[in-house]
Amino acid sequence: MWDYSEKVMDHYRNPRNVGKIDNADAVGIAGSLACGDQLKIYLKIENNIVTDAKFQTFGCGSAVASSSILTEMIIGKTVDEVKKITNKDIADQLGGLPPEKMHCSVMGYEALEDALKGYGDDYQDLDDLFEPEKPEKIVCTCFDVTENVIWDAIKQNGLKTVEEVTNYTKAGGACGKCKGLIQDIIDTYYAKEKSETQLSPTQRILKINNIIETQISPELQKDGGDINLVDIKDNKVYVKLHGKCSSCKNATLTIKRFVEQTLRTAMDENIEVIEV
Repeated sequence: MWDYSEKVMDHYRNPRNVGKIDNADAVGIAGSLACGDQLKIYLKIENNIVTDAKFQTFGCGSAVASSSILTEMIIGKTVDEVKKITNKDIADQLGGLPPEKMHCSVMGYEALEDALKGYGDDYQDLDDLFEPEKPEKIVCTCFDVTENVIWDAIKQNGLKTVEEVTNYTKAGGACGKCKGLIQDIIDTYYAKEKSETQLSPTQRILKINNIIETQISPELQKDGGDINLVDIKDNKVYVKLHGKCSSCKNATLTIKRFVEQTLRTAMDENIEVIEV
């Protein structure tokens, strides 16, 4: 049996804002009855503020609870604030969800995203003037999960395994034929992330020097000491300690550990600090 929080059980047993809003200003749908879960959310928006929200869902208790608390989260907020809500926010508001049920919070996020897609666009009635968007690539045909849904789930929740992606999106949870594609998406995402965050040698030197000047030096100056960056070679950072920093061997070792840990936390866990 799943380990549910009291808040999940409360919203499952006493769901809020169940129903439909006639003449809703925005309507979003996520999931599919053929896959076992579906959510439809209705929004009433006045002066860019969500004044009412209701939902209809077909699914498990986690789906009901996620949908229920989502309506409470968005009523009274501006459209811009609502657009920032993620599936993690929904799960956190419920006090957490079992890993195998995280897809219910994702469904709430997707329905909300679908409802607000294009809201406020002055050209909504002119869609027929433009070329239709290309259909999203379906990765999991069993549950109709698209590549974009998997990518967003990885990005928002830091997912690193196929099993985690399945828990959050259902993709790969049936025949399993798409698990190779899911792994490819995971590998591509983290390869892209690594390339975007990789620093050039000059950028690396500037960043390390900035950490020393803004985080490390002010702390050492409180005790009458200081530090200067001398050189950087690969993962070795050469520094010179001044004042009380260099007056005692034990103190020097303690300070070296402090400098090293600060740089490792902010930059790279392989950094080694060497006093010169």
